[in-house]
Amino acid sequence: MNSPSVVTQLFGSGLIGVREGLETGIVVMILVAFLVKSDRRDALRWVWIGVAAAVAMVFAVFAGIHYGTSTISGLAAEAVAGVASLVAVVIVTLMVLWMRGAAAHISGDLKAGMGRALELGAPAVLALAFLAVGREGIETALLMVGYAENTSGSSWPLVGLLIGVLIAVGITIGLYFGTVKINLQKFFTYTGAFLIVVAAGILAYGIHAVQTVGWLPGLSDRAFDISSVYDQSSWYGTLLGGIFNFTPEPTVLQVVAWVAYLAVVMTLFFRPRRSTGQSTAAAPAARVETPAAQ
Repeated sequence: MNSPSVVTQLFGSGLIGVREGLETGIVVMILVAFLVKSDRRDALRWVWIGVAAAVAMVFAVFAGIHYGTSTISGLAAEAVAGVASLVAVVIVTLMVLWMRGAAAHISGDLKAGMGRALELGAPAVLALAFLAVGREGIETALLMVGYAENTSGSSWPLVGLLIGVLIAVGITIGLYFGTVKINLQKFFTYTGAFLIVVAAGILAYGIHAVQTVGWLPGLSDRAFDISSVYDQSSWYGTLLGGIFNFTPEPTVLQVVAWVAYLAVVMTLFFRPRRSTGQSTAAAPAARVETPAAQ
């Protein structure tokens, strides 16, 4: 299959960068606002060092996956792609659903953690920032697995991811100083659903790779075949293939897994929360205290 167009690679990875970057930015904003409000600006440099180290780690992980898989070929490449994709789906799904439930108290947890870190000293502050940002960043790197396996070593997904992160940084700065106002609840609901659909595509891709190796049966059992009327080189073909890993001739197992995954995970993601009545992961973030809000 041909690699997705440059625009598709930039758009897909850029949107992931904006969503994940903004989520990470909110975490950093909570930590920074807490230190400023606590009159502990001296500890800010350790937060920024931890953030920088986490960002460097994320890009290193993504680059390793992206370029490392392009150095192997044949069944070995399919095996690596399949296993990496399936592992990525499991971890990303758990983190997306965890964030939805943990968001109601994540601000309090981060503030409490920073309070303890300040008592322990600079290394603890650095470690807290590194782990808080790194946790979100690893999710981003794993989501990019689908692009790493689908673009033949192209650098455009990395460029798109960087552009998306830079946009998220700008939005976060605007939120911090009160110059930008967005409905975070709707933003994270829509983008969270988008990431679940992306993960479903990565799941289908991984299953096909594993079937190609022979670890799962049904490689020749096609659910449907629309390749005669579906142009993979068209704008819609590159868009669907590049972002959602859509193929015009999927196997039965791919389709079953894709439908089942979306049905289960979307239900869990959108189910009402009885304890707080909120249904998204980012709603509490809209109430983060910043110097501009004081």
